[in-house]
Amino acid sequence: MPSKTIDHAFTARSLTSAATDPTFAGALSFMRRRFTKSLKGVDAVVWGIPFDAATSNRPGARFGPQAIRRASAIFDNDPQYPFSRDLFADMAVIDYGDCLLDYGNHHRTPATIEREAAKILASGAFLLTLGGDHFITWPLLKAHAARHGPLALVQFDAHQDTWFDDGKRIDHGSFVARAVRDGVIDPARSIQVGIRTHAPEDFGIRLIYGHEVEEMTAAEIARAILDHTGGRPAYLTFDIDCLDPAFAPGTGTPVAGGPSSAKILSVLGKLGPLDIRGADVVEVAPAYDHADITAIAGATVAMYMLGLRAERRAAR
Repeated sequence: MPSKTIDHAFTARSLTSAATDPTFAGALSFMRRRFTKSLKGVDAVVWGIPFDAATSNRPGARFGPQAIRRASAIFDNDPQYPFSRDLFADMAVIDYGDCLLDYGNHHRTPATIEREAAKILASGAFLLTLGGDHFITWPLLKAHAARHGPLALVQFDAHQDTWFDDGKRIDHGSFVARAVRDGVIDPARSIQVGIRTHAPEDFGIRLIYGHEVEEMTAAEIARAILDHTGGRPAYLTFDIDCLDPAFAPGTGTPVAGGPSSAKILSVLGKLGPLDIRGADVVEVAPAYDHADITAIAGATVAMYMLGLRAERRAAR
């Protein structure tokens, strides 16, 4: 085994090199990417935000970044299905580690996340964030909108997250309402997929309810997303509870009647034309998981987000 290495997250000689770690061993960065805080020469950054103080039901999403990284070890750096390419051959991706948060001062959390995200985005790198509960998307949206202007929000979720917010609450169920009121997203170009609950306000955002997802093909759902966003710069947020609890039991607010992981991954794979400027995967809570089902789903969604980015770069 002279050509093989282990602990690729620390021993990699290049940001675009493939890893050869066994799936059961080695340092657990996301898909074995190098752990570093250096943004020099980086095309995309994977970053964890271990925060779940905004949850309204079961806590535990603070352990989401760890679980997603662990599950991502199953990707062995062969060309990744369905992208048929080594995602890292021409795209330098790093694991930036986690956001340092003070668990005793939650009121400081939003500004801390926004400040660190803005620093990463200032380098020109694409930012993929692993949560954490869905509140983290609020400061992430602010940082991305400051760079790109108001964004089309593409949200996969069982919940609309448009509940009343006084602008000060630390709440994972109101970030969309706040983003609309503050002009961070364009509601006329935003869409939510998989909704299986009611909220008092939709702000004009296009909704595709859970039963509609079941009735539509993956191609029809993807076309609805692309048509509605209309080519606008978009932010893609994926709450793992978009999936039915059969496919994602490890989450804080599971809702029955959702789509399968296979169907939603098929939708994601058809979003190549979407101009994604930032993305996150949130609400993975491994304490309620079984056999890493939810963590594997979250890691796969995150891999698809990088795959879409790699294919968009290759098409330039």
